[in-house]
Amino acid sequence: MRPAIDVGALVAGVRDGSRAQVARAITLVESSRPDHRAQASELIAAITPHTGASVRVGITGVPGAGKSTFIDAMGVRLIERGSRVGVVAVDPSSRRTGGSILGDRTRMAELTAREEAFVRPSPSGKHLGGVARATRESMLILEAAGYDVLIVETVGVGQNEIAVSEMVDTFLLLTLAGAGDQLQGIKRGILELADVIAVNKADGDGEGRARVAARDLSAAMRLMLPGKDVRRPPVLTCSAQTGSGLDDVWQAVLDHRAHLEAEGSLAARRAQQQQDWMWAMVDAHLEDAVRAHPAVRGQRADLEADVRAGRVSAVDAADRILQAFLP
Repeated sequence: MRPAIDVGALVAGVRDGSRAQVARAITLVESSRPDHRAQASELIAAITPHTGASVRVGITGVPGAGKSTFIDAMGVRLIERGSRVGVVAVDPSSRRTGGSILGDRTRMAELTAREEAFVRPSPSGKHLGGVARATRESMLILEAAGYDVLIVETVGVGQNEIAVSEMVDTFLLLTLAGAGDQLQGIKRGILELADVIAVNKADGDGEGRARVAARDLSAAMRLMLPGKDVRRPPVLTCSAQTGSGLDDVWQAVLDHRAHLEAEGSLAARRAQQQQDWMWAMVDAHLEDAVRAHPAVRGQRADLEADVRAGRVSAVDAADRILQAFLP
């Protein structure tokens, strides 16, 4: 039998910056067991007064843009300047097994080896509530443990990116020269989310192409966001391999945060994020409650089989499930 979790001791360990206790706390908030969820809520309530001071940055990008290499290099750079860096990598969960698809930290080897860094994959779960809960709560734990820079890495481009953009202060889009085809289908949505854009791999033969890509993206942003008084995300070039341009990218992140603070919207953004988190959690808990309801469980397998076979439409099946849940 496993020993009971002492939430008070866990809170004290997190506040002391104990890596072992931070890991245990994140494992607790990732658990879906009802007793663990109650303890996780107690933990989050206790540490929340000690959160909010970090710089929160979300990073997304097209496949091959070098997100992990970028975070590895940037994180080490920030540590050398005195920061403590926490990284939460939103790891897509397998629909078949529920396990994380990546599940390791080898992509950030140098950063992971640093005592001042904490790198943790965060399974996204079966719905966006999973991203909202596990990732947000992991961020709060890392803040309470004294990590003053939080980086949330998204894997791929899709709904997780939207969820992550709604829990950070600055959303950084990392791309590369020649990614036009990859960006085409998502360009409008992702570019509208971005606060800073960086064209990576601007080194060697790729430096000239990166500068051209940055110029083209800048022109695209002027068309998307016309007007003299509209803030457009800066488009920069960098190389995670050589370190060139990384300082400029980080300064753009800090400039964006300063802009939010100057216009008084940082607090408003975080307040809105708390409200969004509330409803994301409501949605997630409702879905879990529906699936766990005895009347739903009793007919779920038959309904799913009927839908797959085309005997019942998805709309009719959904109505039956809701009628079973809300008789």
